[in-house]
Amino acid sequence: MSSVSSSNRRPRVLVVTRNLPPLVGGMERLNWHMAEELSRLAEVHIIGPEGSAAQGPKGVTFTEVALHPLWKFLFLSATNAVRIAKEWRPDLVLAGSGLTAPAAYFGAKVAKARCTAYVHGLDITVKHPIYQYAWLPFIRRMDTIIVNSSVTRRLAIAANVTEDRIHTVYPGVSLPAQPVSLEAKQHFLGKYGLEGKSLLISVGRLTSRKGLREFVQNSLPGIVYAHPHAVLVIIGESPSNALGADLQSPQSIMDTARAGKVEKNIRLLGSVSEAELATAFECASLHIFPIRNIPNDPEGFGMVAIEAAAHGVPTVAFANGGVIDAVAVGRSGELLTPDDYEGMARTVLNILRRSPENKSWREGCISFARQFEWTEFGVKMNAALRVDDLSVSLKDKKAMDNI
Repeated sequence: MSSVSSSNRRPRVLVVTRNLPPLVGGMERLNWHMAEELSRLAEVHIIGPEGSAAQGPKGVTFTEVALHPLWKFLFLSATNAVRIAKEWRPDLVLAGSGLTAPAAYFGAKVAKARCTAYVHGLDITVKHPIYQYAWLPFIRRMDTIIVNSSVTRRLAIAANVTEDRIHTVYPGVSLPAQPVSLEAKQHFLGKYGLEGKSLLISVGRLTSRKGLREFVQNSLPGIVYAHPHAVLVIIGESPSNALGADLQSPQSIMDTARAGKVEKNIRLLGSVSEAELATAFECASLHIFPIRNIPNDPEGFGMVAIEAAAHGVPTVAFANGGVIDAVAVGRSGELLTPDDYEGMARTVLNILRRSPENKSWREGCISFARQFEWTEFGVKMNAALRVDDLSVSLKDKKAMDNI
């Protein structure tokens, strides 16, 4: 009786991840939407940080564990993965990043399930000796590796992950359901003293890799000299939970701005709501993404460039890391030779002169972003993880039970 009952069920996917809301960031959004898309085809159970259940997708079951300290999260996520795997018998165990690959691996072994991990660039390149010794071997043992860009794929191959087990699935984006109202834009501009300004927006954690301090030092003074109404609007804070991130504090950015006499052309907003972020994008002339090439700290993809494009805002970026996959040159923005700060200033000024309100870029940006909608992401994840095959396998089990 129990055998027939189990064969009638939907496929089961156990997800183990540290990156979920209430934490804020691109990886957190990705894991949230990954769970939502998988839940359309399977039962999904997530082992995640405290507070994640309240903000999780509908229809997904959660087991929460303490986020801090890191060792405690790793221990509890692994022990819960084994326990749940024994009781629930998932068909697939998925690590939301390389950090939880060992927990996913042990859970999959207990359940005799398939095992996979969604891997970002830093998951491969972290040079901490313990991570290299204890974590990378588990990534190599996965049945499947999902990578977030062509650059991360190359890093995985260089780390001796078997090439035929690697699938590239770019992170997704939500296209705005409707334009931001004129009243909301006016309120945002008035709140931060931005009326009549040309907004250059930067969104993301303030890490050294993002290169904002260098942009402020080497590009912004030239932009302001030629276009005095240009203002750099910085949304994001120094991360407290990022693995291996070197930081650029708001104070250090403003000190650099004062030295270059452009402190009046910067607004540091910190963290903002999703609604205010959408309004900021809609008010912006372009998105600045001066990513630096830092050894062992790659930009895995550059999801924020797709988010900007979804709002019709072009990106000006250095061609570093996975950003090359996130910007369509001449369509959703421009890519420049890394560290060419003079070239970045010229490109920003050319865009501001040609189309200060982005009208000439808007259509190309949005059409490019549509390729990355979360529904498309779900289709590609399903294909890479072969979730449909799990359904077929369960039907085969039912047929065998009835013989």
